[in-house]
Amino acid sequence: MGIQIAPSILSADFARLADEARAVSNADWLHVDVMDNHFVPNLTLGMPIVESLAKATDTPLDLHLMIEDPDRWAPGYVEAGASSVTFHVEACRAPIRTAREIRAKGARAAMALKPATPIEPYEDLLSELDMILIMTVEPGFGGQKFLDVCVPKIRRTKQLLDKHGLDLWIEIDGGVSTETIERCADAGADVFVAGSAVYAADDPNAMVEKLRALAEGAAQ
Repeated sequence: MGIQIAPSILSADFARLADEARAVSNADWLHVDVMDNHFVPNLTLGMPIVESLAKATDTPLDLHLMIEDPDRWAPGYVEAGASSVTFHVEACRAPIRTAREIRAKGARAAMALKPATPIEPYEDLLSELDMILIMTVEPGFGGQKFLDVCVPKIRRTKQLLDKHGLDLWIEIDGGVSTETIERCADAGADVFVAGSAVYAADDPNAMVEKLRALAEGAAQ
């Protein structure tokens, strides 16, 4: 599996999304935040943009749905071109059914947790998933400061996966940078969403490789 880097287009120039996707051609995923101004206090992009973006890049799309009623909308984002779809457990009424529908359509299913949401109540759901997304900032806006308080949850999540012998990815989203990525990799994370750190760099591709190298070193 190895370390994977997923630049977030939330920090990209929305008027040049195709170009911004090409600017990180060495990334493993392109992370796409869908916000509805209800579940989080921000409004970004929706299904038509996802469809267009999927046609404009060969990098697989990692969709993060920060929306109400993901049970209804998540399967449609697979049809729009997403290779992975993440729903927030705080907004999902039927997480097992939704995860199975995402998988049935051919994408990876992931469950996201806000910083204050513990992993332990969802231990029995883990076998239905391909990835756990642990938010290391409050969802809704890019450029926030990394919350160190979330690092122990990464460790506990990794321990639960090892306990059950599950091969799930642990994704981290929020404040990921050269200063924070190593402690997350050491705790057990292997997929890293980085927005500002990548797109504010003079060479986004070079920053992707720098973050990857730091995480790989810490994971070893």
